[in-house]
Amino acid sequence: MNYVSQNAVLGRNVEIGMFAVIEDDVSIGDYCTVGNGVVIYSGTQIGRDVRIDDYAVIGKQPLKSIRSITTSDTRQPPCRIGSNCIIGTSAVIYAGCTIGDYTMIADIATVRESVVIGEKTIVGRGAAVENNYTVGRFCKLETNVYVTAYSDIGDYAFLAPGVVTSNDNFAGRNPERLKHLKGITVETGGRIGAQATILPGKTVCRDGFVGAGSVVTKDVQEATVVVGNPARYFGKVPDQQLLDNNF
Repeated sequence: MNYVSQNAVLGRNVEIGMFAVIEDDVSIGDYCTVGNGVVIYSGTQIGRDVRIDDYAVIGKQPLKSIRSITTSDTRQPPCRIGSNCIIGTSAVIYAGCTIGDYTMIADIATVRESVVIGEKTIVGRGAAVENNYTVGRFCKLETNVYVTAYSDIGDYAFLAPGVVTSNDNFAGRNPERLKHLKGITVETGGRIGAQATILPGKTVCRDGFVGAGSVVTKDVQEATVVVGNPARYFGKVPDQQLLDNNF
């Protein structure tokens, strides 16, 4: 048994599992599959040929605690999910998100409000994409990546499993921090190795490469490799690994 609002618009051949909830003014395109226990909140727009696995939550409004500094009181607009997307089991996608065509949000991943994700991008299992930022096209954010609020990820970026980013150099102890909150920037083709940590406001320039386990305290220059803690220049990215030579 499930609940589908009379005001929801369902396309042709939409399959809906048991105990799903589809609220008012939701639009679901042709040939979509909605799994068991899925909740789709009011106004959400979903393209065609989208697969939503069991217990995913789509279009929820953000929570704001008394101490929240990056979450707005303003009600977010409806979530929009493009065509041919895959949304994994227990994934949570907030209101105010726009997800491009052919993108996958894997199991138990979270995508916060005011996020735009480009087409053919992968957000891996358990990844957390915080609010107020963009992810480009053809990106990979692998398992358990954490991308902090106010970040900007360009096209063809790669963040390996366990990458951690931050946006507060004051670590929550000084009101002055509110003027300086800034996440990371990864320009087109930037790559970050497994378990690396990127400090607030740092940029990985085009085709830059951060070695596994590194701690990035300075900007990574174009087509250079950095490694270590703190990360230091190691060499140039080989020509055969440059984006222009691969796409």
